[in-house]
Amino acid sequence: MKDLNIVNCTPHPISIMVGEEKTTFQPSGIIPRVGVGIEVTESIGEFPCIIEVQGEVEGLPEPKEGTFYIVSGMVFSTTNRMDVIAPDTGKSAIRNDKGFIEAVVSFKRK
Repeated sequence: MKDLNIVNCTPHPISIMVGEEKTTFQPSGIIPRVGVGIEVTESIGEFPCIIEVQGEVEGLPEPKEGTFYIVSGMVFSTTNRMDVIAPDTGKSAIRNDKGFIEAVVSFKRK
């Protein structure tokens, strides 16, 4: 894709391995979040309980031609925008000996 721009909207560097080539996207400083509200629900015996209610995505830049935004899994699952991608942190992710992700091999998209 000509004039492709990928903006990392997470607080961490995101690396992707394609074959033997590793590309790392540094954080942009833009960090969209999903608003969360709280509702009080039925108690369990004497113990109060709440429900967390997902709100809207806040802080995600407007769509821009040729630009994709790397976001957290929660933001990704909350929006239906075609310009939003998330690291595929499932079984195919490359992990170090402590289990931390060093790179992904693909992005998730809508």
